[in-house]
Formats: sequence, structure tokens, C-alpha cells
Amino acid sequence: MTWETITLDIDDDVATLTVDRPDQLNALNVETLHAIEEALDEAAAADARVLVVTGAGEDAFVAGADISKMVEMTTPEAQAYAELGHRVADRIETFPAPVIAAINGYAFGGGMELALAADLRVASENAVLGQTEIDLGIIPGWGGTQRLTRLVDDETARRLVFFGARVDATDAHELGLVGELVAHDQLDDHVAELAADLASQPKFALQAAKEAMNAVHDGSQTVGLAYEKRAWSGLFGTHDQREGMQAFLDKREPEFE
Repeated sequence: MTWETITLDIDDDVATLTVDRPDQLNALNVETLHAIEEALDEAAAADARVLVVTGAGEDAFVAGADISKMVEMTTPEAQAYAELGHRVADRIETFPAPVIAAINGYAFGGGMELALAADLRVASENAVLGQTEIDLGIIPGWGGTQRLTRLVDDETARRLVFFGARVDATDAHELGLVGELVAHDQLDDHVAELAADLASQPKFALQAAKEAMNAVHDGSQTVGLAYEKRAWSGLFGTHDQREGMQAFLDKREPEFE
């Protein structure tokens, strides 16, 4: 299959899914999220032993969701959008092979949440990460409130979400948000080597290991993810959500209530 907003390349048992909207900093809209779902199906059907997720261009991994498509959403529309974003993140988390997020630039909001759903995160020295939704009058809505608190310590997660902090690659590595930090011009080669090493590992043992480690969080995370979806969509239609997103589009500071 071919898509307008993503590409999928499969070579030597390694599938590479690239969000390809560089002019929009690879922001995720509904079309792109559906395309990612289809690409994940195709990669799984091709029996890929490793999946790499990255963004096109030099500036962004995925700079978040497409705010211009969100600003006027009603609560039911936001709930449907949250369901879609959760479904994609869950599919990455449960993909039947290791998933590497190759973070080549900005990873904000929904982009960071896709990276959090991966098994391994490798960042270029140019990367900047953040759960920046608070600036828009909302909260992380695609798994960030749950997966972030399982990756870093509780207070660090709360500070990242409460303040919408943006952290550079070095700080992200020190905090444990990413497992490796490499020079920007070495990211592709390093990830390719890492993926090749993983692809040479025993396939069914890797699948079993991934499923077993994911199972550690299944019970409480399922409840938490369901709560997050309701809380996120319930903020749509509030003054702060409308003001935060419109201010973002207008490139000005928001005036929250």
C-alpha cells in the first residue's frame, strides 16, 4: 500500500515507518493516524522482526497532533480522536516485534506519546522532547499520563506534564526518557545497526520477552488509559482548551481563566 502522509519500507526483516509531513513538522492528523494503523498491519503481515518509527526531514520526529484540526472539536469528537490516538499507540506497544523510536528532532505531545509506546528510544543530539499539552489547555491524551510515569520517576513525570517542559536530548537521556543519545548525522546508521542486531535475535523469544514485560503494567495501565481518554476529551469545549489552541495557531501567549 502507499499513503500520502507516511512511508513504509521493509528490508531484511526490518520495517521502517516514517511520518512524512515535514512541512508540518510531521504533525499527526486523522488521515496520518489511520495510515499508521494500516502500515502497522502491513509490517506485521510481512513478519517484520523489528519496526523502526521515525519522522521525515531534519527538524521533527513528530511535533504533536495537528492543532488546526483540534481547536474546534466537541467533546464527542475529541473522544473519538483520543480513541484513535490510543489505538495507534497501543498497536505500537503491542506490535509483535521490538519497536525502536528514532527521535530525530521535535517530539512533542502526541509525538512523544508515540515514542513512549516504543520498546526502545534512540535520540539524536538535536532532539527535543516534551508533553506540552498543558500549554493548549488540555492534558496528554494518547497514553502520556500513564506511560510516562512508568518510564521516569513520579515527580519527574508530574513536572513534565504540569509545566509542559521541553527537554533537550542530553537531559532526556539523563532523565531516562531515551535509552541512547547519538550524533545527529549518525542516528540513521546507529539505528540500522541496532535493528539488524535485534533482527538476528531469536524471533519467538523476543516476542515472548516483550509480551511478558508488557504484562507487568496491563492491569493498572488499562484502567489508567481509560481514565485518561475520558479526562482528555472532557476538556474540549472549555475556555482554556479553545484559548490555548487558538493562541498556539495565532503564535501568541494564551490567556487562560
